[in-house]
Amino acid sequence: MISEQEKNSRKFDPTKSELEILQVLWEHGPSTVRFVNDRLNEQKDVNYTSTLKLMQIMVEKEILKRDESQMKHVYIVVEEEQKTKNHLLNKFVDSMYKGSAGSLVMQVLGNNHASKEDIKAIKELLNKLDKE
Repeated sequence: MISEQEKNSRKFDPTKSELEILQVLWEHGPSTVRFVNDRLNEQKDVNYTSTLKLMQIMVEKEILKRDESQMKHVYIVVEEEQKTKNHLLNKFVDSMYKGSAGSLVMQVLGNNHASKEDIKAIKELLNKLDKE
């Protein structure tokens, strides 16, 4: 049996496939399995039954909830997008960069993945943070 703490921790640790589903739901809002599957198929070949099973698992993990009030069930994300992304980012920074956000930023900028617009926005954010 899974403890409540383990259950809550797992809720915030979606798999890669679950994240793909979350991205669709965050972008389009509450949706049916068919709609989610159709959007996923725009990027890669995904079987409808696989999407259905995965979304049912996500309901069990309390990542999604299912509105069964209509004939076609609609799936809704439980946590806010930003809360989930913040959790995953913090976990990543803690595990890969020993909690140093600066190390992460330095590596990203050092790998030349930032556009001029990104760098400008980062400078503006740093200036704002420096004034606080």
